[in-house]
Order: sequence, then structure tokens, then C-alpha cells
Amino acid sequence: MKIKTSLIIIAGCFVIFLFIMLPIFLSVNNEKEEYLSKYQGSSFSLKDVNNEIITEESFNGPLTAVFFGFTNCPDVCPMTLNNLDLVINNLENKKKNKFKVFFVSIDPERDNTQIINDYLNTFENKIYGITGDPKKVFLFSKSWGIISEKIFTEEGEYLINHSSSIILLRNGKFLSRISHHANYEKIFSTINKYL
Repeated sequence: MKIKTSLIIIAGCFVIFLFIMLPIFLSVNNEKEEYLSKYQGSSFSLKDVNNEIITEESFNGPLTAVFFGFTNCPDVCPMTLNNLDLVINNLENKKKNKFKVFFVSIDPERDNTQIINDYLNTFENKIYGITGDPKKVFLFSKSWGIISEKIFTEEGEYLINHSSSIILLRNGKFLSRISHHANYEKIFSTINKYL
């Protein structure tokens, strides 16, 4: 009898918990979606690794991934780009041709076109590099909700703390974001789904 009463009390508490927490969870989720929907990119004019002008028109196509990072990034950037490189390797041939990846340097003071070109050449597949005037890069990254700040060491060197999600676009328009916490399998399944 005591067990039955305990189970009823536990079940009741669980129902009350759901009643209270579900609206809060849904509200937080909606706020996150609203926050992300505010950042839809902007018009821009920057340079690719061949010093050619690149604009938002370059993002047109069935599926484009845009990743903001920097070549001196010790971990997240190379891991994310490596995962995108592996995704391209494992896509069906007809899907590979529909998918473009862009790497935008948020450290244009150090990442000139040659440095970015050398960096991206370490990957097996084509990844387009973008750099340019620091103010333009900042405004462009901000238009996608990318937050970045320099963290200086005692020696005067710096790293950049930054948002590092993969932004997916269809015909230049926002489609989805993939968290930087996502593993390769999640990244592949998301991209494959949209192709």
C-alpha cells in the first residue's frame, strides 16, 4: 500500500513538474529561434584567396556552408573544417556538386589571402576562403550573429574567442545552423538531409 501511495505521489509531482516546466522550455526554445532568425546576413564585398571580389551572390546554390574562424585557431576551426572536408568525401557524387563550403577569416589582420590559401590547401576538398577589410569582415560576421573578441596573452599575442556554428544557406538564404558541439555523424546527416 505504501509503494502504491509513493508511486501516485511521484507521478503527481512529475505531472506538476511538466505542467510548470514545459511552457518555460517552449518559451526558451522560441526565443532561441527568434534570436537566430534575426541574423540573416547582409550584402558584402570581400576578397577570396585569389584576390577576386566575392559577394553574397557567391552563396547562391542548392546548399552552402559558411564557417567563421581563423587560421591560428588551435582546435575548433581545424576540427570543424576537417569534418566538413570528410562530409564532402562521403557525399554521393551528384550531391558533392551541389554543396559549397566557405571559410571566412575573422582575423583579417593576420590572415591574408596567401595564408588562408595555404591553410585551406591542407584539406582534400575545395573550401573557399574569404578575407578583406577588418571592419567589413566584422560587420559581415555580425550580420550572421557571429560574436568574436580578441584574448591577449602576456606576450602580446592573441587568440580569438568566437561563435563557431556552421551556417547553412539555400540560394543564399538562411536554412539552418549546426552547433560546433555536433560530431561528424550529426554534421553529415544534417547536410545530407538538405541535399
